[in-house]
Amino acid sequence: MAKSIVESFLKSELEKKGTLLFVLIDSEVSEIETSQNLAKQVEQAGASAILVGGSSATNQIEMSQVVQGIKKNVKIPIILFPGNVTGVVPDADAILFSSLMNSENPYFITQAQALGAPSVLKFGLEPLPTAYLVIGEGTSAWFVGSARGIPHEKPKIAAAYSLAARFLGMRFVYLEAGSGATRPVTPDMVRAVRSVFDGFILVGGGIRDADTAKGLADAGADALVIGTLLEKGGSIEKLVEIAGAVQGI
Repeated sequence: MAKSIVESFLKSELEKKGTLLFVLIDSEVSEIETSQNLAKQVEQAGASAILVGGSSATNQIEMSQVVQGIKKNVKIPIILFPGNVTGVVPDADAILFSSLMNSENPYFITQAQALGAPSVLKFGLEPLPTAYLVIGEGTSAWFVGSARGIPHEKPKIAAAYSLAARFLGMRFVYLEAGSGATRPVTPDMVRAVRSVFDGFILVGGGIRDADTAKGLADAGADALVIGTLLEKGGSIEKLVEIAGAVQGI
């Protein structure tokens, strides 16, 4: 099993930069050559890691090719972000080994993890134990994961789940508004989670501008996940602007 190289790297990046930027590349949206170019650009723009996956990624061969292509072009970690067992492929550095804690389907809480775990071991992926929480409704993650979405106005519920994750030994919490979300996670929710969770907090979904990003960073987010902004043709300059806002560049 891989050692905690990626987790240690992220902790050292946190000490240097404050809030980190992760860029999500959906292997079913991005062509292989496009994803390679994007990966190089976001690394230069200050991203600390690249997530590959998504809630609907089902083509393992295509996903594996995307990971291999990116791996040749960047030095920052490539972390798998699987929506199912089909998202576990070789050649990445680590995997968000996630339990969708607010799913109403036990498959996404423990069963998919049991099915995927042997491949994680076989491929030598570093598992990052993650509580995955879907916030709000209407996104792919909410639909595919049969999630009972936590209302944006109920930060204490997210905090309770995060506290449970801490007691279960998870070191990461991912607050996910969903790809293409019309409304991002609120700073109040991040603050509530931060007050009870002493691990690594990721926040994603609907982060499209520097002001939103800074509000989440100031509230205690350790990493912001940017995906749809770039998929929809958003400029790298916008990513640099967000990096500047959350890292004081």
